[in-house]
Amino acid sequence: MPSNQTLDNGVDFDALAPDALDHLDQGVIGLDPAGTVVVFSEGASAISGLSRDSVLGRDYFRDVMPGTNVPGFRGRFLAGARRGALDESFDYVFGRLPQPLRARVRMRHGQVAGGGPVTWLTIDPLESLGAGLSREAVMAAIGRRVRAEPVDASLCEREPIHIPGSIQPNAVMLAADAVTLEVLAYSANVSEIVDPVEPPLTGRPLAEVLPADFVETIRARLASGTLDDGRSVRHRLALPGSGSPYFAVAHAHAGRLIVELELEPDSADDFATASQVDIELAVGRLREAATLVEAARIAALEIRALTRFEAVLVYRFDADWNGEAVAEDKTPDWSRSLLGLRFPASDIPAQARALYTRAKSRFVIDRDSVPVGLVAAPGGGNAPIDLTFAQHRTLSPIHLEYQRNLGVNGSMSISIMVEGRLWGLMIGHHRRPHYVTPETRAAATVLTDAFAMRVQEIESRRLWAERQAHLDVEGRLVRELTRSDDFVAALTGGTTTLLDLFSPTGAGIVSGERVTLIGRTPPAALVTAIAGWLRERVPAGERSYSSSSFTSEYPEAAPYREIASGLLATFVDESRENLLLWFRPEVPSTVTWGGDPRKPVLAGSGPVAVLPRRSFERWIEERTGFAGPWAEWQVQLAGSMAEAVEGVVLRQRRKIDELTSLLAEKERLLEQKDLLTREIDHRVKNSLQIVSAFLLMQRRQIADGAARQAFADTSARVMSVARVHDSLYQAERFDEVDLGQTLESLCNDLAGLAGEGHAVDLSAEPGLMVPYRKAVALSLIATELVTNAFKYAANPAGGGRVEVSVSAAGPGAVQLRVCDDGAGLPDDWADAKARGKGSGLGMKLIRAMLDQINARLDVANNPGACFTITA
Repeated sequence: MPSNQTLDNGVDFDALAPDALDHLDQGVIGLDPAGTVVVFSEGASAISGLSRDSVLGRDYFRDVMPGTNVPGFRGRFLAGARRGALDESFDYVFGRLPQPLRARVRMRHGQVAGGGPVTWLTIDPLESLGAGLSREAVMAAIGRRVRAEPVDASLCEREPIHIPGSIQPNAVMLAADAVTLEVLAYSANVSEIVDPVEPPLTGRPLAEVLPADFVETIRARLASGTLDDGRSVRHRLALPGSGSPYFAVAHAHAGRLIVELELEPDSADDFATASQVDIELAVGRLREAATLVEAARIAALEIRALTRFEAVLVYRFDADWNGEAVAEDKTPDWSRSLLGLRFPASDIPAQARALYTRAKSRFVIDRDSVPVGLVAAPGGGNAPIDLTFAQHRTLSPIHLEYQRNLGVNGSMSISIMVEGRLWGLMIGHHRRPHYVTPETRAAATVLTDAFAMRVQEIESRRLWAERQAHLDVEGRLVRELTRSDDFVAALTGGTTTLLDLFSPTGAGIVSGERVTLIGRTPPAALVTAIAGWLRERVPAGERSYSSSSFTSEYPEAAPYREIASGLLATFVDESRENLLLWFRPEVPSTVTWGGDPRKPVLAGSGPVAVLPRRSFERWIEERTGFAGPWAEWQVQLAGSMAEAVEGVVLRQRRKIDELTSLLAEKERLLEQKDLLTREIDHRVKNSLQIVSAFLLMQRRQIADGAARQAFADTSARVMSVARVHDSLYQAERFDEVDLGQTLESLCNDLAGLAGEGHAVDLSAEPGLMVPYRKAVALSLIATELVTNAFKYAANPAGGGRVEVSVSAAGPGAVQLRVCDDGAGLPDDWADAKARGKGSGLGMKLIRAMLDQINARLDVANNPGACFTITA
């Protein structure tokens, strides 16, 4: 170790005893190679507010100052350890409360007097920083708070959260004119990458600050119009004068080009980073989920495994924008659980939801970090810079206070978008500051999108099943109408009645003075009064009314809320003489809220209009007078039923042809259910084929042979799944696949990808139908075996022939054989460690698929390698 470990003032730390260090003005900290605190001077204690005894023996970066567990601090420590030499100085802001501090930090290698190697951290205070006007105002308002009456929650919705005027301190930002690309503004910490003074940074072309190829990429994307509406360009940069890599993200919005630069870890091993295999396996597990609850549970578990947050929630919005934690995965030592709790809509107000709809992800490393302000050019105008799509935009101080009240420091929020609507959020919580690498943040966003797609698929299938059942019932009722002169008797007296629609417990028809009721309903006199009330309540030009809390809107029916808390009604004709009604009973329930929903926010004082609520204790609400909600499609189907009845009421038997036509239309709708299901598989197939095509296009641009092969293998795997969906689209049933047909298309694809001299001979038992899940697994296995045969069993001329056969192997079982014409496998081929083969992604995938479908693999040389899978 060097012996001249001295500061500019000539102090030799290596030679000083620990008690001598206590007499120095600056803070001195000694860390062993693992980052554990072994020296902590009195100066360090005074600066940090922590006693020596409380920190000695603890990990400095994870336990003592977790906000420093970032590439700009701990990353330097780790890089120096790898180099075996470290002597760096940098400014750092310790964002702790009550008094944030900007200090000059110096890291150097040395050794403790009479001890082992150590990394010296010297901390020289430069400037005490206020907590920031917003934070100070929030804290002051809390201190003056004496009452807890509810206030207007819309005050939260008027907070301009998209123009905070600052960013998080782990990034540097440049804002340029989107046309001239001249710098208009920058973050106050821009000196980390460029001198903003000489020459002045404002007005300089962006190409003088950032690498020219990156700027040209930006210019091309701006010209093509593909850098707005949240779209961005991402690039790894090596900046002049900086030996550390930066991750840059650029986007255009509101006439500004925003560039964010973030210091990357020196090594991928320094901070946990998600891999492509991690993502592929997680997506595979999501695809296996059969229910929404299971999919949410898997998504929370997998995203927590990727990001290392202590807790991950799947948070779903209801129709009124209240939220519920429908899934949770958390570390066992965090006793707080939010699973099953509901949260009022004011917790995530309207403008925040609008922002989540546009900007999909938000990560906060340290809740208590000091924001870095933006410096605008003189004469650049007073308009604030819109940071809607900025990844490192600072959060609202009210939201940060909300996190503090919730016991959360580092956090993550990723939008779950289903059919273009904000369905919910994937939320990560950490009790301490928590850094997530750019690659892992992107992986979490991709996995959240995969979960959203699975939600859409599960919900669509469930909805189609419900609609199918009701279309069947409506078809039978329409047929009864065509055979009867009395539409009331046809709908209430046959084997199929109005009670078979929409799961009511009572139904009725009002036709003039005649009231016919079936099931459990209010008395006829009250139903007549309800019909009169509906004639006044339903606007002209509309025919339907629905409510899940009908007795609160029509108090006269309150005595019958046990049987009539829900009402769906639709008028048959323009004169409103005929009315169809369905009643649903009260469903008493308890709703567990995370705090009293009647007090979502608190009145503030001074510059703070509102304060986030401070209690998240479970608050139980007993709900009465509510029935199960009516779905929009049920309201529409009731209107369709009324239209069918209208034909009978107005025309009776003279319009029998019209009813027959309507029946045919309904039967056509019934036949479309299979078409709708197949359309899902068709769209999935097309999407997968596009992905495969993009992979092949990317492969052509890569010179490295191994990388090209990896892209080709991935493309083949994607295509194998696409072929299953293609077969599912063409099958008569939507839950089974013709395996022979699927493998025929797949083998043709694989032979084409392999090129000239390669061929696949397929022998398939016709009409061999297997479940969708088994077809996907066998197709992926066949893909791996055929591509491996082409790679490793090819003849000297580079070609090869592979034989693939598939046949039944008993009730419910199939046998797949893949044999090549090569030299066969060596005797010790199965010993992956001895040969260094067989343990790659391909074999891992094969083993995973075998386990998934409980299949057996037999291998023999005949004379080439022959693999037999029995499933």
